[in-house]
Amino acid sequence: MSRYREGMAKQTTVRLPEELADDAETVARVRGTSVNQLIVDSLSAEIDRVRADADFTARAKRLLERDRELLERLAR
Repeated sequence: MSRYREGMAKQTTVRLPEELADDAETVARVRGTSVNQLIVDSLSAEIDRVRADADFTARAKRLLERDRELLERLAR
């Protein structure tokens, strides 16, 4: 099942250590999917995991607040 968000897909390059690339290809082949889809699914799962992590979201909010303060200061 594709986990692409609505809209256009953004293309990027990922450099993987050879052993990890080989393992990813093996897992994808056994699952009957592409390495690209395996990477998309894995990233989606990781993002879902960190969004559910209260410590992560608290740190993200602190960073966003700090960025807002810096932008407001620069806009003066």
